[in-house]
Amino acid sequence: QVEVVESGGGLVQPGGSLTLSCAAPRRIFGNYAMGWYRQAPGKQRELVAVIGVGSTTKYGDSVKGRFTISRHNTDNTAYLQMNNLTPEDTAVYYCNFGYYISMADSPLGSWGQGTQVTVSS
Repeated sequence: QVEVVESGGGLVQPGGSLTLSCAAPRRIFGNYAMGWYRQAPGKQRELVAVIGVGSTTKYGDSVKGRFTISRHNTDNTAYLQMNNLTPEDTAVYYCNFGYYISMADSPLGSWGQGTQVTVSS
């Protein structure tokens, strides 16, 4: 059973911006870190950004300075603001939850369908 729902993907030109959303039940959102991952064609899924319950964040090297992860407790939603997008950011983006220190290797949730982000002119 998939507990989170991703949305917000689409087609954007290089240099453009997109914001992804991840909605989760309160019992999950209030107790776990939230993370964004991506998988490009022919590549392994990688962790893009994580935000802890206390809003501590960390980012993958390829997105530092361009992407911002946030969490809004009022609507149990995590966001990924993506700026200055490049074709290399093209991938399916997934959301998951778990313990902050192990999100890279061991998120706790099932994988959903994700949301496609395509960066192309």
